[in-house]
Formats: sequence, C-alpha cells, structure tokens
Amino acid sequence: MSSLYDSKSQQPPKTGLLLLQGLILLLFCVFALRFWFLQIHKGSYFAEQAKNNQLRQDRLYAPRGLIRDRNGNLLALNEPAYALGIVREDCKDLDGTLKTVSEWTGENLSDIKKIFKKSRKRVKPFEPLILVPNLTFKQVAMIEANALHWPGLEVVVRPRRRYLQGALLSHVLGYVSECGESELEADSDLAVGDFVGKQGLEDVLEKRFRGVKGRRQCEVDATGRRLKERIINPPIAGEDIDLSIDLGLQKLGGKLLQGKAGAVVVMNPDNGQILSFVSAPSYDNNSFTSGFSKKEWAKLINDPMHPLQNRVIQSVYPPGSVFKLVVAACGLHNKVVTPNETFYCPGFVKLGKYIFRDWKRSGHGDVDLKKALVESCDVYFYKLGIKLGVDRISEFAKKAGFGKVTGISLPHEKAGLIPTRAWKRRRFGEIWHPGENLNLAIGQGYTLTSPLQVARFIASLVNGGRLLRPQLLAGEPSEEQGRLPMTKNQLEIIKKAMIETVDGPHGTARRLRKKGIVIGGKTGTAQVVKLTDEIHKMKDKDIPYKYRDHAWMASFAERGDQRYVVVCMIEHGQHGGSGAGPVVKAIYDYLFDKKPDGKGAVN
Repeated sequence: MSSLYDSKSQQPPKTGLLLLQGLILLLFCVFALRFWFLQIHKGSYFAEQAKNNQLRQDRLYAPRGLIRDRNGNLLALNEPAYALGIVREDCKDLDGTLKTVSEWTGENLSDIKKIFKKSRKRVKPFEPLILVPNLTFKQVAMIEANALHWPGLEVVVRPRRRYLQGALLSHVLGYVSECGESELEADSDLAVGDFVGKQGLEDVLEKRFRGVKGRRQCEVDATGRRLKERIINPPIAGEDIDLSIDLGLQKLGGKLLQGKAGAVVVMNPDNGQILSFVSAPSYDNNSFTSGFSKKEWAKLINDPMHPLQNRVIQSVYPPGSVFKLVVAACGLHNKVVTPNETFYCPGFVKLGKYIFRDWKRSGHGDVDLKKALVESCDVYFYKLGIKLGVDRISEFAKKAGFGKVTGISLPHEKAGLIPTRAWKRRRFGEIWHPGENLNLAIGQGYTLTSPLQVARFIASLVNGGRLLRPQLLAGEPSEEQGRLPMTKNQLEIIKKAMIETVDGPHGTARRLRKKGIVIGGKTGTAQVVKLTDEIHKMKDKDIPYKYRDHAWMASFAERGDQRYVVVCMIEHGQHGGSGAGPVVKAIYDYLFDKKPDGKGAVN
C-alpha cells in the first residue's frame, strides 16, 4: 500500500527561497547605502541645513563712505532704506507669495517672477533674495502687519545713498543704482540687490566707497520667525572722501547757469584742483537711488536740453576765438610771426574765389599779435593760419592738450577733435583744402574742444607751461602730464595780451575788470551753423535759439597767492563777452570779495 503523503512534494521550491533571500539582501544593501549616503557622505551638509534651520546667518550691509567738499560740508551720506526679500526655504506657496508681493508693492508680477528666477541661483540657502529694492514707509507698515500670513517674506533694512545737494553735483558725484548681471558676474563681493556706483565719482571710486559687509547670526523658529540675533562680523564702512569742490562756489555757478545750457569750470592753475564743476542743466541723482517711475524716466531721457549730458567733459564744441590763443602761441613757437610783425586787416581776406570776412566789417587796420588777441581780429589769424598750415597748428594744439582726454577722475570723457590731413582723408576721403586753414585758425571748422580742456590750457599759460591733470579729490598731489612747447618769454607775451583784453580800451573782455585784481581773458563766439543772409540781418533776440552762436569766456585772475582759472561756455549764448562774461565776473566777485562772515573767499 502506497503512502498518501509525499514528503518531497510538500517542500518549498529551493529557487524561490533563494530569490526571496536575495531580495531581502538587496533591500538591506539599498537601505545601508542610503543610510551611508545620508549620514556619512552628506552628513555635514544636512547638519548645516538643520543648523541653518535654527541658526541662520545673513549679511549686514556696510554704509558707503561719506563725501564732503573742501570745507567739510557734507555732500552725500547714507540713510536707512527698506527692501522686500524672500527666503525660498521658508516659503510654502511660492506662486501665491510672489503674487502677493506684486499686490503689496504695485510691481508687475512678471517682473517679480523674472527677478526671482534670474537671481535664485545667486542667493545662498536661507538668505533673503531682494525682490523689491525700495519700499515706502506705508508699504513697510502694511507688509510688517501681514507678513505672518506669508512665511518667507521679510523686510530687509540697509543703508541707501542720499545726495544733499541733488542736481547741483550730479555730474561730479554720479549716482548709485542696483547692480546688474554683468557686475554680479565680474565681482564676487556683490550680491543680488546690492547698490553700486554707476556714474561720476561713485563709479570711479566704487571700491573705496563700498566698504565690507558684515555677518549676523539669527535664531529662528520653525516658521522662519527671528527669535535672537548676534553680530558675528560688524560691517566696515567705506572710505570717506573730501573733494576739491567749494560748495559755495558750486552753488553760485549753478545759480548763474539756471535756465541755460552750458558749463563752468574753476581751477587752481598751480595744482590742477577743480574748485567748481558745473554742467547745466542737471538731474537729481537721488532719483536713481530711490527709483524712477516709467513716466519720470521718459521725461528725463526725452528732455530736449539733455540734462544727463555732462557738458564739462562729454560735450565738445567749436572753441571759436578762444582757439586764437593756441594759434598765436603756435606762431611764436614756430617763429612764423614775431610780436611786432603786423598784418593789415581791411575787414576780409580773399582766397581764390572765396572771401573770408572779419567780425568787424570795416577792418582793424594794421594789427600786431597783441592787438589781434585783444580785439580778436579774424583777418590776422586767417593770415597767420595760412602761414602756419594745418600740420603745425595740429601738432601744437595736441601738445597743448587738445584732441585727447584730460584724465580727470570721471568716466566717459570725450577727447574732442583736432583735425589733420590724415584725419580728413580717413573721415571724408578728401584732401585738406587751403581754405580750411583759415577756419582752423579761428577755432571753427572741424575743431572741437571741451570746456575742461580749455581750462587746462589756460592754466598752463599761467603756471609756466605745465599741463596738469584736473583733480577732483582734495589733497591729491598735482600730476604733470606734459608741457607747452613755449619759452617763458612767449608765455608772458600771450599772458599780457590776455590782460590787455580785459584792461585795454578796445579789449573784448572789459566786462571782467576788477579793481586790485590782475585778470586776463579771451572771448569766443563759436558759430554753430553757417547762417543765411536772412538770419544775419536779424537782431540777436530774433534769431532762433538753435542758430545762435555759442558763447565762451576763458580767463585767469591773480592777487598775491590767489590764482584761478575760470572758463564758461554757454550754448547758444550768442556772444562771449555778453553771454559768458557776466558769469565769470560774478565768480571772480565771489572768489576775491571776502565777506564779513568769512565766506566767499576760497583759499
């Protein structure tokens, strides 16, 4: 009888058992590997994350260095400002949070999303990413009252630049604004939302003004709410800077150019220090820090007077008769003319089929070099220009500092233009014509200079021929960049002619006379466009603004140890003596007339 029970058939299959054991072993290995990865390989990272969750570090913003004038008057300081930041790790509803930020601040939601997306990778975990850089007090109060409902949002307090004189010094100081993508890439010390210098000295001296950020440790609860704070590294403020600018003189220059477009430069000819640097019209540099509305920005950039243009260094103009000083000096240097040699002026010069007229239609008669400068005789310089030619005039003008930047510590300076034969061939594909020597000799034609270049040249006539780099920082040592190729006697001849232009009975700068002060000057009336006979016959007041000549006055003054160079250029000011002259006269009154309260004299 066979058994009903087959022990072999009741045994579990060996293959299945092995598979089950292998599966268990595999799971064990996976768990062990994951345990190793989390606890050992990434242990320090997660420990830091956990620590950050409770103890966080965030940056403390360093205040920028203060800016003062030469007398210690404060020009730029820092004030508390409020920004809205987001800590992504604390934020439970990102889309809802960004939408709320848009509703609270009025900023476009798509712009906020772009800022978040672009900047997220540049912000460390648990550090706030600045979404809105400037909040009003009303916005701060509203956000603080509702922030508990939106974890991850926090108001960040940081210093903000404030310019006490606003538009008066915008072209010198420049402004600060939020750093861009390229600046973040180039500078590892910058973070999203930081402010950096964008123009003027703020830009050039950015590293000195910026300072060093500090660190603060904060204990937070599970919702990210701050419980305790401790400063680990205090921030280090940026360097304070004193300027060579005299605030009172700057205010006077700004007032004198109110409603005009032009520039005023006051310079110490012995060390190159700039005492006043006025470019008009100007703009309020505080607007760049606090932020523009689209309407405000459109108004600024579409202003026909171009207030963003720095007319002292970025605008270049035909110098008109001021350039006759250069041509006269060039003639003496090249021994093409002597001080006593005379040219006859009948009121015009004929060259080929062209007639070049003098500003005085009846002519000046026999004219020597001094009379030519004092009465600004065009015919004398037409004839001198023919004798000198473009090559010698261009070479001398470049040695006198024209046609290249002065090197002042401001960005975007223009070099101007001193034409040469080669330049004209490159620019127009044409040869230099003889008639162009005549235009060049009276500062017309292609010649372009900035007011600062003219001021530096006048300073070199006064200080023995030294071409000094214009300085804007107080106490900086003078820097000689070259020398006029002139003898002491030749310099004295030019200087005496300038003094005669003020003191002489026929001088064109008689308006500058001042008792007890030695003043020399040269007027310039630079034609903007070739006028038609119809416009020539008009009275000055009837000529359309855009056709009126530019007015120049280049001058120096001395009394004892006090020596100054003052240059004024007024766009479409019509005549150097009557247009720019009153501005220069008022500045000398301020510089030399010490008031009872001690103000008014610049030492």
